[in-house]
This record gives sequence, structure tokens and C-alpha cells, in this order.
Amino acid sequence: MEKLRVGIIGLGCRGYSLMRDVILRMQDVEVTAVCDEYKDRVQAASKLAEEAGGKPPLAAVDVQEVLDSPLVDAVVIASAWESHIPIAVRAMHAGKAVGMEVGGAYSVKQCWDLVDAWEATKVPFMLLENCCYGRREMMAMNMVKKGIFGKIIHCKGGYLHDLREEIAGGKENRHYRLRNYIHRNAENYPTHELGPIAQILNINRGNRMLTLTSTVSKAEGLREYLSDSTSAFAQGDVVNTIIKCAGGETILLTLNTTLPRFYSRDFTVWGTKGMYEEATDSVFLDKIDAAYDFKWKEKWGNAAEYEKDYEHPTWKKFLAEGIKGSHDGMDWLEFEAFFDSVRNHRPCPIDVYDAAAWMSVTALAEESIALGGHPVAIPDFTNGKWILAGENREYA
Repeated sequence: MEKLRVGIIGLGCRGYSLMRDVILRMQDVEVTAVCDEYKDRVQAASKLAEEAGGKPPLAAVDVQEVLDSPLVDAVVIASAWESHIPIAVRAMHAGKAVGMEVGGAYSVKQCWDLVDAWEATKVPFMLLENCCYGRREMMAMNMVKKGIFGKIIHCKGGYLHDLREEIAGGKENRHYRLRNYIHRNAENYPTHELGPIAQILNINRGNRMLTLTSTVSKAEGLREYLSDSTSAFAQGDVVNTIIKCAGGETILLTLNTTLPRFYSRDFTVWGTKGMYEEATDSVFLDKIDAAYDFKWKEKWGNAAEYEKDYEHPTWKKFLAEGIKGSHDGMDWLEFEAFFDSVRNHRPCPIDVYDAAAWMSVTALAEESIALGGHPVAIPDFTNGKWILAGENREYA
């Protein structure tokens, strides 16, 4: 089989590690271009790619060189948040399949730009939201589809991750988060938690998100961490965003990245017959578990008991073959899906409409916060096509 030729744009921690731990380990993929605005990153990535593939890739500091190259079939965009959508739009118009890393949008117009570019070119596009391929997220989705939790009423999730060291060292480490936390106050990283929930609730596939309201706490975590009362950060420490869906469901998203805490995505699904909760990795089913409602600690971790019957087929296969790649295998599965879609001309499982809807939450939450928590409408980026049920249909 002819190898898919891939250019990697953005070679910081995320881009470099994806290349090293996932992309270069895939037998049917070849890294033919690497690009970053910093020359030392380009040099390190070029050396790594050459050692793995036997020949040096195109090494560029200008994105356009990669987009103009006939040696590149697809690009992986892992650059700073601000550049994700603009580069993706240029790449689609250049005829390059796009795998775009996650982050929030800076305006609703950006999201429309993304949709317009795909509708004009129909070039393959996938949002690389690895948490959609998490083992428990996929098992919960399988249980939802089999009706185990009944009708889904409410879901919640969070990006709960102590990033104080990373943010504070942004200048030294050339990391984009610092400037965002200085200047913006938003739900700045919504898709890790929202992606799996959106798939469970069939967002853009028979359902859609209608409105959101977002509220934020004061910003003290980073200032205290830096022991500097003069430091000014716009980003509040805790952001809570509530989303209302057309199907009547609600979603609660929480961002908490500047206070001391353990890592969690707080993935939780509630239905009329039961629930799953990531925090305790447990399943609670109506009638079956009622006797434990006041002594639930005895049942913590019982989700493992449901693996035999409800493990997602993707993970059954993955476990049998051997888990590979970073982030407990999630990265491998998402890239396998992206590259397979491009190679076989199939619709990408996380498409441009998903990307626009999920990423718009950042810009809309920023607006809601600025208005004191006022509700804000979420655009229908499908222009009405969300009412067409079916997960793999192509939009006209």
C-alpha cells in the first residue's frame, strides 16, 4: 500500500510527541514535511523523521511551503491555538487533507470560515479530539446506544488540570497558553469534555446545542502561585458553562486549570435508568444499585464489571491487538481513524460541523461572561442539516 504523506505543522510539545509516539510508528504513513516558526524545533523534528524514515523531510518555518509542496497529502495542525483555524482553512483551499488539533475558537466567524472552506473544497477534515476515543467514554457511549441508561437527561464534564507551572513558564517555554490567560476570560479548552458528550447526545446528527450561559470566578490562582500580587490575568480560575440542547438535554462544562487539584475530565452521563461517573469510575443502575445509594464507596470502580458486555467494539479490537501510542491509546485511535478516512475516501468521524460547534463554545462563553452570564445563542453551523439523522452522511 502506498504511504500517506503527512506534513506536521507545529512542533511544540504536542506536535513533536504526536510525531514521535504515534505518526512515525504507523507503517502506512510517512512524514514528508515538518514546520514550526522556531528553527530549533524544526531541526529536532527533521532529525527524528529522517531517523525513522531514512530520508529528510521538507523542513520549513513558513506554513505556505508545506501547503505548496506536492510531497504532502495531508497536514496535522498542532500549532498555537490562535493559528489552528486559519491554517486549516488555507490547507483545505490548498487541497491538503486536514487533521486539526483541539482548542477553542476566537470568534464565531472563524467557525463559519472553517465550515465555508470545507463546503467549498470538500477536502477531508477531522478535528483531532482524542478524548472521543477514550476507553470509558466509548464504553459509556455504547451503553447509551443500547439503552442501558434510558433517556439521557444531563451530562457533565470538565478540563480539570493543574497547569500553573506550564502557564507561568510560557515565556521561557514559548507556550501560547500564557498570553491567552493574560488577555482572555473564557471556557478556553472545551472539547476534551464536550466531544464525547456531543457524540452521546447526537449533536449535529438529530440534535444540536441551542444556547449557553457561562459564569466565572475571580482570578487568583496564578497570582498566588507566582507570589506576585501585581501580575494581572484575565482568565478566571473556575468557569462553569451550561448548554441547552434542542432535545431538551443539558450539559455542564467546567474549566479549572489554575488551582491545585488532581487531573480529571469529570465525564458523567445521567439518564432515566442509570448513570456513569468518571470520578469514581462507576455505573449506577436503577433498582439494581438502589441499596447502595448511601454507601456508594463500596461500588467505586465497578465500571470494570461492565466491560465484558459493553466494551466498545473499537476498544475490544484495540485491546486484543495491543494498545499503542500516547494518552493510553486515544491518540493512536484518533489518527488511525483520520488516516483511514483520508486513504479510503470516507467521511471523517469528527467532521467540520462538529469542530465548528464545539470550538465556538470558547468564543460564546467569552461573550456570556462579559455580559455577566447572559444566555448566548449557539449558531447552527449545519444550516438545518442537523435534523438529518445518521452518523456517516455527507452534507450537500
